Amino acid sequence: MIRVLVVDDQQLLRQGLCSLLSLSDKVEVVGQANDGVEAREWLQANAGKVDVMLLDIRMPRMTGIELLNHLKQEGTLLPTIMLTTFDDHESLMGALSAGAKGYLLKDVSLETLVDGIEAVHNGESLIQPAITNTLINSLQGLNTTPDGPAPVEPLSAKEKEILRLMASGCSNKEIAGALFKSEGTVKNQVSTILAKLDARDRTRAVLRAVELGIIG
Repeated sequence: MIRVLVVDDQQLLRQGLCSLLSLSDKVEVVGQANDGVEAREWLQANAGKVDVMLLDIRMPRMTGIELLNHLKQEGTLLPTIMLTTFDDHESLMGALSAGAKGYLLKDVSLETLVDGIEAVHNGESLIQPAITNTLINSLQGLNTTPDGPAPVEPLSAKEKEILRLMASGCSNKEIAGALFKSEGTVKNQVSTILAKLDARDRTRAVLRAVELGIIG
């Protein structure tokens, strides 16, 4: 069972999430918190007792992004999915910069939410496809030339295809099925893509590719 802490200042929504997750046999909600301050205190008192945190962004006293920054400074950052009703790219970039591994809208289905929890628990990262599309459209609307270095090597046509599937929220297994490859081969190709884009994870690779105009 993956142990989850749910942090949201809206009590009904928080309890609704907990009730929803109780339907899964893969996840156990071990704690709840009203805001970042309470979540930080809970984590300090329950070190090692949670695997994944579901975290709201906009909360009183301490926002979700502020909490992540505190945890990162303290060296206690844990796999976190940001849950929000807002799909603006500023919040997304702020959450990723603070160390979030996932970013989902609150109207997500139980299946998608549990899959996301499993993904970040396994060291992967994800952005809900609808949010990725919003981000891509926002960045394209800026009409600016990206700063920063280009990829070390150009991406092949096949790597670009894999990258587009990554941007759509597909897992390695789903990409393997779509391209008729083994999951191990896809995993190796994803690693090559990350290296070429100088990205630490899949999410940052997608964002980097958007900035460089490789996909979009």
